[in-house]
Amino acid sequence: MASFGSLSSLFRSTLQNPWWIVNPARSKNYLNRPRLRNPVWFVKKTRTLHDEQFTQENSAFLGEVRRETVQAAADRNQANLLQLRTGGEEAGPVAEWAPGLKRTGVIAKKIGQYPLWTRNGTKIRTTLLQIVENEVVKYIPPEEYRPAQEPRQRRNWRRPYGCLLVGAENGDPSLFTKEYAGLFQHTGVLPKQHLCRFLVSPEAQLPPGTALTVDHFRVGDYVDVRGKTVDRGFQGVVKRHGFKGMPKTHGVTKTHRRPGNIGAGGQKARVWPGTKMPGHMGNRWRVLRGLQVLRINRQYNVMWVRSSNIAGSTNGLVYVYDTVLPLRKHGAKRGPSGQPPFPTALSPPAPTEEAEVWHDQLHDFRRLSISFGSGD
Repeated sequence: MASFGSLSSLFRSTLQNPWWIVNPARSKNYLNRPRLRNPVWFVKKTRTLHDEQFTQENSAFLGEVRRETVQAAADRNQANLLQLRTGGEEAGPVAEWAPGLKRTGVIAKKIGQYPLWTRNGTKIRTTLLQIVENEVVKYIPPEEYRPAQEPRQRRNWRRPYGCLLVGAENGDPSLFTKEYAGLFQHTGVLPKQHLCRFLVSPEAQLPPGTALTVDHFRVGDYVDVRGKTVDRGFQGVVKRHGFKGMPKTHGVTKTHRRPGNIGAGGQKARVWPGTKMPGHMGNRWRVLRGLQVLRINRQYNVMWVRSSNIAGSTNGLVYVYDTVLPLRKHGAKRGPSGQPPFPTALSPPAPTEEAEVWHDQLHDFRRLSISFGSGD
């Protein structure tokens, strides 16, 4: 039987080197490992299609019932949204924006790159992001969302965040499973192909069915864009890390694109964590922060963001939200002037407003840059 002194020394050594603290390098490599399969508790989205042998009349009848059901729920959501705009008694007064409040983000589609020019002729590379049929699906208050986000909420325990579920791109309800379509049963919107959760302040909550358009952002605002890089599969060190490789002549044999010595000898006698070696390339989430919105188009819900290296392929999805950089976010000294639409742009744009808005420093090609007088 161990003595009391040995037990106390064991307890002290455990506190000094606790077993529950994981090596940061190992934990980082583990967390960056790509997830190629969804967890088992994910709701299956698409179903197996079978030939139901419906007649043309039955298919038309089912489509009509589906449209009537969705339209009835949409009318209820429009009534709730109207109360939110007018500040009705049931909806309560609309909260005003204040520094520190967190708005929702949007789901956008990366549709390509396009150059813009400033007034002095400087070329700027931008990326076009299109907000496709974004609607609010559900709001989860902080008291219900906090148990699932306990570590994250400790940093903001005085004013905990809620969760806003946003969907993008309408889909055919007959192509989804019953469990997945049940998420949209009481929302008044068609089942969405893509879903995303955004942490928001309780003052920034929105009723289900609220549409999110490009007017959620303004020209000159700074945003953060989160996307998943292109999946390249298993690649070598030349393509994955940009190694130069060995010469192709002068006696080099079968080591033209190999990594060579990894420097694991000597006293180390092991492979250090973080060594650049062949492995899976891409399929990682990457965030670009502090990107400026230079131009928006209300007709097609497109905005031009100043960047050319946003993660993802063409027609891939990205998540856009207000930046968290302290010098560029709303309310900062170097940030955009004025208050953002809070909680979002509830009212549609006036007919007198232009469908396309440019930044003041950009050259608008719709206007003449050189004018000639009558005496010239």
